[in-house]
Amino acid sequence: MKTQIKTWGNSQAIRIPKDMLEEAGFHDCDDLNIEVWDHKIVISKIHRRLSLEERIEKFGPICRFPETEWGKPVGREEL
Repeated sequence: MKTQIKTWGNSQAIRIPKDMLEEAGFHDCDDLNIEVWDHKIVISKIHRRLSLEERIEKFGPICRFPETEWGKPVGREEL
């Protein structure tokens, strides 16, 4: 594919077609790492660990069912 480098504000930009990004597994707002290796620009996705809050948000509602009442504690449960 042929493309050009264009000015975007005070930076330079390269437009990448949507189908290429999808094939590479890139999505909007992905964190990317850009490096130069052997005179080539290499772009890769940064896989970071999610915070607890982000994991809970992805999981969805915390409790989808009402609490179940099992009665009073018995035996060692009372300790």
